[in-house]
Order: sequence, then structure tokens, then C-alpha cells
Amino acid sequence: MRTNQLIIALFQRFCWLDEGLQARLHDRGWPDISRPQSMVMTNIVSGIVRPSDIARNLGVSRQAIHSTINQMVKLGMVELAPDPDDRRHMIVSLTETGARMRQDAQRAMDQLADQLADRLGHDRFDALLATLEADWGDNKERRPA
Repeated sequence: MRTNQLIIALFQRFCWLDEGLQARLHDRGWPDISRPQSMVMTNIVSGIVRPSDIARNLGVSRQAIHSTINQMVKLGMVELAPDPDDRRHMIVSLTETGARMRQDAQRAMDQLADQLADRLGHDRFDALLATLEADWGDNKERRPA
């Protein structure tokens, strides 16, 4: 069934990218990080900094995100601080070490994108990006009241 192919193909390609990123970071001397840690880092870089928002964005519990963030704090990648706009909440931000890791991660992603564009052809790569960046609309089924 083609619907199964879509989710499997997207997940496999996501794993291809994440594994390539992890390998390149490892080669640069960074400690291995888990996929959840990588996803938290991606959210932070995208401007999503409240743990509850990260959890919602990733579809996991706040407890799971706090566990992952605490692991990242111990690794020196991120730090938690009170949200200056709302003291009831915390925000997570990259440490100096985390920022250096992010720079290396960006270089690694640039290499992976170049590698993929070379393999697929630049026109197909551009079409792939355009498709992924397009507005796919609302994904929630609406039922009449």
C-alpha cells in the first residue's frame, strides 16, 4: 500500500540524514548523542525553547523531554534557565559547547545536502526540498458536529 510506503520512506530518509550527521559529529570528536537529543537540539536551533513546547512538537511526554534535556545538561550541551517572559516556565538554550557542536552539525548537514544533491541531481534535490517545504495543509480529520 502506497500510504505505508510514504511513512516508511520518509522515516528511512530521516534516519539516513541523522545517522550521517551523527557519524560526522563523531568524526569531529563530539560525544555520541541519541536521536532524541538530536531532535531537541534541532528544536532549540529552530527557536522552540520551552521544554513543554519541544515535547508537544515531538509528540512525546514532558517527562521524556525533561529526561533528555537533563542528559544534555550533564553533557554540557544545553542549560536551563527561567523564562524571562514568564517565570513559571523554563527555557533551554545552547551552551558555548552546544553552540560549537551546532556549528559542526551545520557543516555536516551542508555536506549531506551536497552529497544528496549530487546523487539525486540538483533539479530533483530542489524539487524534493520544494515538496517538503510546501504547505501540506491541516492533517487533522474534521468531522461534522
